[in-house]
Amino acid sequence: MNLFNVYSLYDIEPVRGEGAYVYDENGRQILDFYGGHAVMSIGHAHPHYVAKVQEQVASLGFYSNSVKNPLQQELADKLGELSGMDDYQLFLVSSGAEATENALKLASFHTDRNRILAFDGAFHGRTSAAVNVTDNEKIKAPINKNFPVTFLPMNDLGAVERELAKGDVAALIIEGVQGVHGIYVPEPEFLEALPAACHAHGALLILDEVQSGYGRTGKFFAFQHSNVQPDIIAMAKGMGNGFPVGGVLIHPKFEGKAGMLGTTFGGNHLACAAGIAVLDVIKDEGLLENATVQGAYLMEELGKTGLFTEIRGYGLMIGLQMTEPIAPLRKKLLFEHGVFTGSSKDPNTIRLLPPLNVTRAQCDDLMAAFKKALA
Repeated sequence: MNLFNVYSLYDIEPVRGEGAYVYDENGRQILDFYGGHAVMSIGHAHPHYVAKVQEQVASLGFYSNSVKNPLQQELADKLGELSGMDDYQLFLVSSGAEATENALKLASFHTDRNRILAFDGAFHGRTSAAVNVTDNEKIKAPINKNFPVTFLPMNDLGAVERELAKGDVAALIIEGVQGVHGIYVPEPEFLEALPAACHAHGALLILDEVQSGYGRTGKFFAFQHSNVQPDIIAMAKGMGNGFPVGGVLIHPKFEGKAGMLGTTFGGNHLACAAGIAVLDVIKDEGLLENATVQGAYLMEELGKTGLFTEIRGYGLMIGLQMTEPIAPLRKKLLFEHGVFTGSSKDPNTIRLLPPLNVTRAQCDDLMAAFKKALA
């Protein structure tokens, strides 16, 4: 049997990881400043994470949501405390796209509407509803285009208000930081105006924190750099540090009803163990502060190099703008200097998304690699 050929792959095989490093089949060490699309929040093979997952899988790895699972409440309690969102409700799923699907579904249930406002450059996932609110027609099949979506310019409050005033919008969905597009941060004043604008016309505000959440920007959620209270928050990626975990945070004004939402794998025992371990490490090792400190250092020092036309982002979610396509540079960094970096929809933008426990020395190694590769 052949694999379905949909991925562009580097000719490299990581076989082991430790902290901010992966090692290929030949034992070569590679500094991971991409984290598998921002998934590796606490680094590869963190001892506490490994122990918790091993312990859980040895006792009970899975049972469905037809029985009590106290691990779900433990995860919710620790998430509420660390994020400051303890008055919200948690619905657990298995991926970012699934989180987005359920966020959109909940908004449509609540408003009895189906039109969604999204933004130019948005990426919200590849499944049916999530891909329809993604600004990339190439990855949408006809079956995906089954409800109306209006894409608007980021930071244009007037355009948002004009569409909301039509009275048929279920929700506006926005990323805390646009990741795939190339690390674009909504203006705080714009973000802060959205809840009132939405609510004035009976619509809801959904924050997509799948990539930008879980401490990636130095705050637990990127929207917390502003004064915003979303109705619904979608999250995943860093939640499980490689184990498929996602979730939806739901404002207390919403009331759950049996059968309204559902999932087979979401919130299973092993997923919860992984998610709890991630929250333990973020709290105990002060990783929100580390993301803030190391991110500020990286952005300042990379700015001094003069190698990039613009540096965007918060914390350890950084976009480096160049004047030419970055694909050759990424290959050079990987194969000649042992550093993984990320791409974006913009062919001239590199994304940096390292583990939240990356060290100052590792940041210096990254900068040294850039200087050598671009010399």
